[in-house]
Amino acid sequence: MNVRDQAARIQAQIIELRRHFHMYPEPSWEEVNTSARIAEELSKLGISVRRLAKTGLVGTLKGGKPGKTVALRADIDALSIQEETGLPFASQNKGFMHACGHDCHIACLLGAATILSKFKDEIAGTVKFIFQPAEESVEGAKLMVAEGAMDGVDAVFGMHVLAELPVGTVNIAPGPRMASADMFKIKIEGQGGHGSAPHRGVDAILVGSALIMNLQSLVSREFNPLEPVVVHVGKLVSGDRFNIIASRAILEGTNRTFNADIRQQLPKTMQRIVDNTAAAYRATAELEYNWGCPPLVNDASLTQIVQGTVKKLYGEESLVSMPPLTVSEDFPFYAEKAPGAYAFLGVGNAEKGIGWPLHHAHFDVDENALKIGTALYAQFALDYLAVK
Repeated sequence: MNVRDQAARIQAQIIELRRHFHMYPEPSWEEVNTSARIAEELSKLGISVRRLAKTGLVGTLKGGKPGKTVALRADIDALSIQEETGLPFASQNKGFMHACGHDCHIACLLGAATILSKFKDEIAGTVKFIFQPAEESVEGAKLMVAEGAMDGVDAVFGMHVLAELPVGTVNIAPGPRMASADMFKIKIEGQGGHGSAPHRGVDAILVGSALIMNLQSLVSREFNPLEPVVVHVGKLVSGDRFNIIASRAILEGTNRTFNADIRQQLPKTMQRIVDNTAAAYRATAELEYNWGCPPLVNDASLTQIVQGTVKKLYGEESLVSMPPLTVSEDFPFYAEKAPGAYAFLGVGNAEKGIGWPLHHAHFDVDENALKIGTALYAQFALDYLAVK
């Protein structure tokens, strides 16, 4: 079968699906109508559907010949953003928007399911289509895996649209591609008092400020400078009035790294700095550390297959390089169960004014990229299952 031609033939159908999902975005764990439409489309294709993780689902297509099992994953949730694109198919759900391109991921994977279902008798193996909820809250993948989405799977592939890459291009490379993401909260207890007598109190704002500065020494003095590490405090809440010494403060932030060992070390090192900084100012502090998602690391062998797939479909010039991103995603939970590879699909087009970053109220895509994403999903599944 010529997958590229097949994807081009159903381009209008893929675009219609993308626009439908774009018009009716639903946030994490509330993707009820989204999930129902996906199940409807899969059922039309004769693909069996299993509900998982509240609003997630897995479609299973068994080929006409025995073989391995490959999983293709798309995320389905939207963001709490009021859309400002002015598109005729802009979000109809006030306060929510597919500003991260998950509408595109759904449409591309449904397009791939359409192609593969037509030729299922020729397929040697099984294809699982994973439609995952709650990626934005970094919760969905873990629950999908826990409820069996990866049972029997030999390899898993996912992708993400990226407007920073021009339409017609794809990036896939081995090794670390996206950072881990963990969250922390630090609760500081000082002693309140009148602002005119600072010696009679313990200023929680001062302690919080010192902690913010001291935590940055983790990056500059605790770890190899060749290893990227981000320690970011994004929220500081403290104080009641301009002339009162704050008795409490709360810091919240996130850590990012590509190195699994550094990820494990970070909370231990933070604890030392939190305890000793607070003690230096006669305060106490409590560190709450919440593990998010691991770094996304592409399997080398699987990446090589994907690279071959891209070249086969659209030529070597369509395969472009790009450095790793310190943003995060929960795809690594699938890759803990089987070799995984993750690609970035170019959807930008400067001539059309399409280049806004992910999570922006003006985010949009060049829809010509959807047939490419569809073909990539489908052709990769065939190429992987063809490897003995």
